[in-house]
Amino acid sequence: MKLALLSIGLLGLAVAGIAIKIWAKKGGEFAGTCASNNPLLQEDGASCGVCGARPDEKCKSEIQPLP
Repeated sequence: MKLALLSIGLLGLAVAGIAIKIWAKKGGEFAGTCASNNPLLQEDGASCGVCGARPDEKCKSEIQPLP
């Protein structure tokens, strides 16, 4: 039971940390969401599965950052 509570608490802290980072960052954009920004995929030359951007292109996603 202690392990489950500890795990839930740590997971909650991680989610809260990400939420605070998004909230505090100007524009509210989560950095690195496009797979073309992933250094591991850049080596393989793979394109983003969401927007289709190649590693040398900017994300083509139509999702706009929060105001």
